[in-house]
Amino acid sequence: MNYEETLAWLFSQLPMYQREGKAAYKANLDNTLKLDEYFHSPHRQFRTAHVAGTNGKGSVSHMLASILQEAGFKTGLYTSPHLKDFRERIKINGEMMSKEYVTDFVERNHEFFSQIRPSFFEMTVAMAFKYFADEGVDFAVIEVGLGGRLDSTNIITPLVSVITNISFDHMALLGDTLEKIAGEKAGIIKPGVPAVVGTRDKETDFVFERKAQECHTSLRFASDEWTAVRHPGNVYDMTRRDGTRFTGLRPELQGLYQRKNIPAVLEAVLELRKQGLEIPDKAVRNGIERAVTNTGLLGRWQVLNEHPYTVCDTGHNIDGLTEIVNQLKTCRYKRLHFVIGMVNDKDVDGVLGILPKDAEYYFCKASIPRAMDEHILTEKAIRHGLHGSTYPTVSAAYAAALKRAEPEDMVYVGGSTFVVAEVI
Repeated sequence: MNYEETLAWLFSQLPMYQREGKAAYKANLDNTLKLDEYFHSPHRQFRTAHVAGTNGKGSVSHMLASILQEAGFKTGLYTSPHLKDFRERIKINGEMMSKEYVTDFVERNHEFFSQIRPSFFEMTVAMAFKYFADEGVDFAVIEVGLGGRLDSTNIITPLVSVITNISFDHMALLGDTLEKIAGEKAGIIKPGVPAVVGTRDKETDFVFERKAQECHTSLRFASDEWTAVRHPGNVYDMTRRDGTRFTGLRPELQGLYQRKNIPAVLEAVLELRKQGLEIPDKAVRNGIERAVTNTGLLGRWQVLNEHPYTVCDTGHNIDGLTEIVNQLKTCRYKRLHFVIGMVNDKDVDGVLGILPKDAEYYFCKASIPRAMDEHILTEKAIRHGLHGSTYPTVSAAYAAALKRAEPEDMVYVGGSTFVVAEVI
């Protein structure tokens, strides 16, 4: 098989959560452990940091990987989902794995995969760990796919476990309360491994504290340790209560929500320093200020055009889109054009209820089975006082928004990772 044929097999033959939703989710680590044994536990050949959370885990993972790169470590980065190319999920020092490696990996292990029928995610995690071991990385930043406790990535024993924040998402799988969701995320906390939680929340704090006590390990809430002052021009002054300071930081990642992510990154770096990693202040600063350049991250308040000002973002739940709405309030425009599509298993009504009423909406459907029908989305939106037009595809909606928008207007694209993927 060539690369395209290999991807077609992966997408069509292996159960894939992004495509099928709950039916593709496996609530155990059985196949992951079988794969790990088959490949002789490649994750034991390099050091790791593990990052979970509802929102922000992608940004934190990329900033942390960028910092480690700047410090001179050969750094692997595993994230999900991808937006344009499957290989975005598996990178070393910002470079995607080769197409040849993907093809060879599947061909050589095709028979075993056919026997145990791993999910798409299980197979991809195994590929990442094997690739990092084969390429001799010094360190790998591993982002949790979904939840934590039963996520395929959770066979590693990292140097630090990071949990960004907790909010309602994937409730059919992780639980219908914040406490239950936090319990799943807390599953990445392990005995003797220091844990960092990005932000305090009285509804979930005790879950992490209890888990840390059970594991006899330290736990720090980054929001307790760091004060973030954001200045105009996306400039941050970060001060830790022990006097540690990073002033004049200019993160390459945009978005108001980075004020919550940067403290988690900094606290994780301090934990890694305690364990002997040499990470100079200059590497920390450069890593944050070059995170997109170093890692190739896409879809986080990504500017697609200046006139009209056009932005896309992968925020797709209530907490994520609340941050987006707050960010939109800081933008200057004559009229806002909002291209939106969502998937069926999100709190669609909750999201629609917080979106700006004065925008012109372009309701659409991404080309995946989980996507909500554009007409149903439109009907729901009307009940929330939102008005606009309906389009059968993302590309049609995006084209219409760009055609109608004047140079001084703003076009925003989001609501679903899959909508953003089709635009970029």
